[in-house]
Amino acid sequence: MGEPHFYKFGEHGSGFRAPNPDAIQDFHKIRDQCLQSGQLFEDKSFPAIGASLFFSSRKGNEFKWMRPKELVDDPKFILEGASRFDVCQGELGDCWLLASIANLTLNEKLFRRVVPHDQSFGSDYAGIFHFRFWQYGKWIDICVDDRLPTMNGKLVLMHSKDRNEFWSALLEKAYAKLHGSYEALKGGTVTEALTDFTGGLTEFYEIQSDECPANLLQIMTKAHQRSSFMGCSIDALDASSMESELPNGLIKGHAYSITAVRCVDLKTSRVQGKIPLIRIRNPWGNEAEWKGPWGDGSREWTLVSEEEKKSLELNFDHDGEFWMTFQDFKANFTKLEICHLKPEPTGTNESKKVWSEVHFEGEWVAGVTAGGCRNNIQTFASNPQYIIELKDHDEDDEDDLCTLIVGLMQKNRRAKRKMGLDSLTIGFAVYAIKDGLFSYGDEPAAVRGYARRQLLPTEFFKYNASVARSPTFINLREVSSRMRLPPGQYCIIPSTFDPNEEGEFLLRIFTERPPSTAEENDDEVGYCPEDIDQHNVIAIDDSKDKVAEEDIIRREVKPPLPGPGAGILDVQNITRYIEIFDTVMNGLRFVLTNCVQSEETQESVQQSQGTKVLSTKTADFFSKIAGEDMEVDAAELQEILNHALKKEFKFDGFSLDTCRSMIALLDDDRSGKLGLDEFTSLWTKVRHWCDVFKSHDKDSSGTINTAELRAALHETGLSVNRQILILIVHRYGDISGKKHDNSVKHERHLSFDNFIHVCLKLKHSIEIWNNQNSSFARSLPKVSSGALFTLDEWVEKVMYC
Repeated sequence: MGEPHFYKFGEHGSGFRAPNPDAIQDFHKIRDQCLQSGQLFEDKSFPAIGASLFFSSRKGNEFKWMRPKELVDDPKFILEGASRFDVCQGELGDCWLLASIANLTLNEKLFRRVVPHDQSFGSDYAGIFHFRFWQYGKWIDICVDDRLPTMNGKLVLMHSKDRNEFWSALLEKAYAKLHGSYEALKGGTVTEALTDFTGGLTEFYEIQSDECPANLLQIMTKAHQRSSFMGCSIDALDASSMESELPNGLIKGHAYSITAVRCVDLKTSRVQGKIPLIRIRNPWGNEAEWKGPWGDGSREWTLVSEEEKKSLELNFDHDGEFWMTFQDFKANFTKLEICHLKPEPTGTNESKKVWSEVHFEGEWVAGVTAGGCRNNIQTFASNPQYIIELKDHDEDDEDDLCTLIVGLMQKNRRAKRKMGLDSLTIGFAVYAIKDGLFSYGDEPAAVRGYARRQLLPTEFFKYNASVARSPTFINLREVSSRMRLPPGQYCIIPSTFDPNEEGEFLLRIFTERPPSTAEENDDEVGYCPEDIDQHNVIAIDDSKDKVAEEDIIRREVKPPLPGPGAGILDVQNITRYIEIFDTVMNGLRFVLTNCVQSEETQESVQQSQGTKVLSTKTADFFSKIAGEDMEVDAAELQEILNHALKKEFKFDGFSLDTCRSMIALLDDDRSGKLGLDEFTSLWTKVRHWCDVFKSHDKDSSGTINTAELRAALHETGLSVNRQILILIVHRYGDISGKKHDNSVKHERHLSFDNFIHVCLKLKHSIEIWNNQNSSFARSLPKVSSGALFTLDEWVEKVMYC
């Protein structure tokens, strides 16, 4: 089995931040340093204090942290090989973790990946050990010191049945470090830990529900044959019955591991045939076992030959492991979890069939990509969208269908418990896209193709039902579903149940045959296409623009403009001059529009009497602002715009940085100032952006909800994809309410100043790309898209914007 890349804890890309480069934990480097210095390792990132045990109380202070060499004379890391019987539960409610570890010991190669064997209490002992866990697509190497919580000289948490064996206790400590504390490990599912030990994809079945598949035994048998890991449990309907023992010996609310699925031969004088049996282990590793048929020492075993018993490795020790029939399994257990291993060879039979896997990372951001489930039709389309195309059906599938398992996993929720953040309620839906088309309605004329990459809109989801979905929306770390679909193109929509719930996620898709296409579906970045649906674009308020031509040309402006300016204006007059300038600009727009409609050439437009008068008034007005040099700098522009727009918009004024960005957008000569033509162009853009903002600021609060940001940007002519939209909201958005207050739904808003700043940045960035792309295309005509920058050019572009 080829080994994946293992990230060091704190390394860039690991998902864990180190306060400085020296804090990145390299096991071999740290061990060598400790051996040279003669000092035992003490892990400052997970110290031996009460807070590492419990984040909700101080009771962890009553425990004493001790190293194995302080507990026993001859500690061993692994004693005579690791087995499922090594693992015993302590005082922490993490039986789900123990059941998973017991399963892990059944696969030697996977066990060695998680528990490296390059460590011991021998000559290379330095008080440091390391373990590896899969976290959301990456393998992380976690280092810990060997100080363990004890009471009265004994381990109080996970431990091995042999007092001088410590691999399981140290593994639990590393897993607790991964999630922030031991307390964070309270309550979980077997498959959650199995996923972290294997990187596999899990399935979940309610055994006694109507939805449980009729071929469950076949599913379990094939899973066992493929070395998949399985766990099961019995629902506890209330807190008082958690981990209570039933008369039959089984424990409610307790996680068990399934270690074998076999059909056993019965050959006696009176009984012959096969009976399906399930071998199950209680991680407590004690006499709490099944007391029914086929339990330890039951008379049913007299029907089985000694040879068969030997092949089953049958024993009747009080080790927590027992057998039961499949029928009794279905009658007593309520939940089954299966972890399918990632598509790579994992053990003895390298020829086994494996899954094909694709995965995507994403996040739900309030007001941007957190649209909620299909119940919220107006926002559902804003959720992330992923396209997968299945061309080849499964081998030997009589119905020519494609099998796929979709798993949606939310990230880091266990580690965030100490901040009061529990798991979100999540799920997904799958929609068919016929022949690369989607329909707005029943009429064929309403069917559109993908002229360019774009999101499926709200109209699509109004008129198209999903073809598959997650079994339920549930607040577990991962929800998954197995489905069989005809070859074709599909869109998968992962979402939270309610809108505006924030979190990161990993979407994984396992298929029997590799998909021909698997990609995120999103809008293209750039300027909106000219054929964009005009009914979706708000008309700008024309009440101030529709000025009669004769009024523009002949109107006597009162009060008159001041004489030749020095670039210094009385702020009380600025608003009046801006209004005059607006009138001039609106008139100019009116004249130009009429000239174009009458098919006059650009030359005749420039020579028209109307534009001459308007240009003269524009120049006169601009001179009052700019002074003799006929240019304005950022400070002058800030004063002008703030006094011109503060009455119209509720905001504190444009920042100097925003005004500098305005100048940079149009400052082709890099002078840091704007001339008349540049100022005229800027004012036209800003005025348009102001009108767009006003149309979305429904309550005149001076902010717009970020859920409307994509539409607002489209109306300015700018198109962005989901990831850029998220970055914009993180960089420029404001969130309502306290960050970690879960009692209210958080909404994100964008202020007027920040909206204008975003428009400026986007337009500038697109202009930089388009300009460089043009020269790139000329130099490399065979390459369809790209841009070439030297380092000097790139720094110059990004620094002045």
